[in-house]
Amino acid sequence: MATTTHHRPDKSPAPAVQTHSSADITDWRPEDEAFWASTGKGIANRNLWISIPNLLVAFAVWLMWGMITVQMLNLGFPFKPAELFTLTAIAGLMGATFRIPASFFIRLAGGRNTVFLTSALLIIPAVWTGIALQDKTTPLWVFQACAFLSGIGGGNFSASMSNINTFFPKKQQGLALGLNAGLGNFGVTTMQVVIPLVMTVGMFGAFGGDAMTLTKDSGWLFGKIVAGTPTYIQNAGFIWAAVLIPLVVLAWFRMNNLMTISPTYGGTLAAFGKILYLWAIAGGVGLLGLYLYLPAPVGLGLLNMWVALPLIIVLCVLLIKVAAFGEMKGNIAAQFAIFKNKHTWSMTALYIVTFGSFIGFSMALPLSITVIFGFQHVIDPATGLMGHTLKNPNAPSALTYAWIGPFVGALIRPVGGWISDKVGGSIVTQWISAVMVVASAAVGYVMLLAYGSATPEQYFMPFMLLFILLFAASGIGNGSTFRTVGIIFDRLQAGPVLGWTAAVAAYGAFIAPVVIGQQIKAGTPQYAMYGFAIFYAVCLVINWWFYLRADAEIKNP
Repeated sequence: MATTTHHRPDKSPAPAVQTHSSADITDWRPEDEAFWASTGKGIANRNLWISIPNLLVAFAVWLMWGMITVQMLNLGFPFKPAELFTLTAIAGLMGATFRIPASFFIRLAGGRNTVFLTSALLIIPAVWTGIALQDKTTPLWVFQACAFLSGIGGGNFSASMSNINTFFPKKQQGLALGLNAGLGNFGVTTMQVVIPLVMTVGMFGAFGGDAMTLTKDSGWLFGKIVAGTPTYIQNAGFIWAAVLIPLVVLAWFRMNNLMTISPTYGGTLAAFGKILYLWAIAGGVGLLGLYLYLPAPVGLGLLNMWVALPLIIVLCVLLIKVAAFGEMKGNIAAQFAIFKNKHTWSMTALYIVTFGSFIGFSMALPLSITVIFGFQHVIDPATGLMGHTLKNPNAPSALTYAWIGPFVGALIRPVGGWISDKVGGSIVTQWISAVMVVASAAVGYVMLLAYGSATPEQYFMPFMLLFILLFAASGIGNGSTFRTVGIIFDRLQAGPVLGWTAAVAAYGAFIAPVVIGQQIKAGTPQYAMYGFAIFYAVCLVINWWFYLRADAEIKNP
């Protein structure tokens, strides 16, 4: 350890800063053009390009349950579709909940320390999931625990974005954050392409375990895989552990802590302790909420989702405030100040429309394709009721098609920002909200037709095209809402608002699988999409009222 006193450009001495490792940088002046050109640019870019793949894999581990549950159905795991939907829902809920404390990590623990630990922790659910998938008799609660821990990957987004923001001068922050977020979001598509590929071959020898035999047709990027084919579903977990190991080593040895941002992080072990402390609070709140929400035998089933979610959010924020210490108190006080601004709440709703839809549909689409199009929906002669258990020999494979929508949504995201710079963020948000109202209602109608048909595959193409349209609109809207936040809020509030809206919108990864799963169980999947269409219509009115009408307080065309 060393204590260093460095000088500012005006020659006045800065406070002494205690460094703890060679990763610590005490002199960081990105707005100084000479410093940036000679020293800062190389360091910042190195941290950015190590951050991006770590965030990409974090998204992959967070959202992998959408693909895993499809293959669990195809392999005959003894769980009902509604039970499998709980896995995607749990991962979605915890990913959003873990984002709430993650926005404080960089100042409290340092960038290198945060990225290393939060990425390394993901090796646990990756390996545990691989082991659990080797045995069909593994109980549901084990998979639910794995899904719970994989939510850490969702939380990593807030910490990663906060970290990269500190490395770059203001005029380059937009590009740096866009690369980090945009390429990080490609973790969704990467996961949906990689998992079907790695399941086709034994990659990890004796540790990887034996193959299982498909009981239903499956698929991969290049088409259908017929029933009876051996498959290595456990590789869906192991592959991310294999990728994470070199990434966390790279983060440890090549990333940096900026002491100008984290002057009192207190050493590596202290930094790790702060991160684990805050995540323990968020994890405990999430566990309590899930226990009260999930039905027996896993939970008590006492709370409706619409009660459980606000309870989890409010309780998490309040407990973090009460438990705050040191510099964290000031950060949380600033965070709470945004709640007095009505535009925080309007932009939260609008960001749910965009990112919430993107992440929620990414989680729910694979299993929805399998359940709606993988079976023939015919009248059971014995009961006279519609049955949904007869295998459809012409079913499209979710593993072949599910990646397309998220790919389009992530790819088109920068276009939304570019168009918004030209015509105005709120106008773009209004357009895409209108498109999403129509597309969501249309998807619901197609679901109605497919779920009542003995040949549902005839409706698959309009179903997919409409979902691709929804993903494209949500991707464009991600760019337009980010731009609007920058117009409405000053620099002091824009960061906390983005962190808050990103956390709340991420609950879409919980809401969409739950709502769609419940309606499929009830035999009315179309109602889920009709409900989303109504929400989009309400948000269209909110956007017009606050930012587009003639007497709007803030005109943001």
